[in-house]
Amino acid sequence: MSMENDAPANLEHSIDELKAEIAQLKEEKALLIASQTKDLQRALQDSLGVYEQRKQELQDQITVLQRKLDRIQQEMKTTYAGVSQDIAVRVQGFRDYLVGSLQELVTTVEKLELVPAPPQPLPVEQPKPKEVPPIAEEVFEDYKEKINQLLDRYRTMPDYYGPAWKLRRTFEKIHSDRVGDWFFKLAGRGAVQSMGTRLQNILVASAVVSILRVLYGNKVRLLILATSPERLGEWRRGLQDCLGINRDVFGPDRGVTLFEDPEPLVDKGEKMMKENLMPFVIVDESEEFIFVEMLKFPLLMCFAKDRDAKTSFSRDFDF
Repeated sequence: MSMENDAPANLEHSIDELKAEIAQLKEEKALLIASQTKDLQRALQDSLGVYEQRKQELQDQITVLQRKLDRIQQEMKTTYAGVSQDIAVRVQGFRDYLVGSLQELVTTVEKLELVPAPPQPLPVEQPKPKEVPPIAEEVFEDYKEKINQLLDRYRTMPDYYGPAWKLRRTFEKIHSDRVGDWFFKLAGRGAVQSMGTRLQNILVASAVVSILRVLYGNKVRLLILATSPERLGEWRRGLQDCLGINRDVFGPDRGVTLFEDPEPLVDKGEKMMKENLMPFVIVDESEEFIFVEMLKFPLLMCFAKDRDAKTSFSRDFDF
């Protein structure tokens, strides 16, 4: 009887032990799950932190690029529109130009026979090419209708994607008046009142170049004087934008040559004339002196802020 009574007690004890072990296992399972969940959450938080940081960096880069894009688009809308004075190719600052009324000077110098007389017809064995008429006031008068048609087209129908050497920028009446005065009042040689910024002056000069290229083709060569690398850089960039030309046309034996000193410009222009080319000399408004030997060239454009100022000359020229 004693053994029979002990059996149920042992069985109940075993059941209690199993229940305790099950409870312990459940507790350990809960602790393990909680620990793994915390580790997973921590790992996810770390990963999310890295991704959020990278996302913010990318967002900052996108913001910077968007600002640059907006600025470029704004400059494209305003630059060369005839109204922007602030974005004009980061103007270095300007000094008053003392050229004055160069037209009267040219007349005076011609009376002193400083400018050589028009060349006599060449012998028959060395005829002048017929396709290049002489540069003179009468020639521009003959082409007056053609020149005015081109100016009207530049103002009313700007071609922003035209071929090289054709004006590609917005052109207004004030620019047209400057160009017309240079052709018909100054006969292609004289001082043009500055537009106030180098950018606008380049636009006027580019219109003249575009017309001359229509009249005389690629025989027209540009010789630009601006005694500063920064100013010459502005002329190069401005001509590229206005005329759709690339850097390949800039060089001593190409379409455009840039000079910091007048003496090599004069030497290069004389060689071009001997080769039956047409040097077109452009003098930046910042120049304070006019080298007298440049007056020998038939195409000359100087930009002057004050047309009533007294003209200054280089003392290097020997009368």
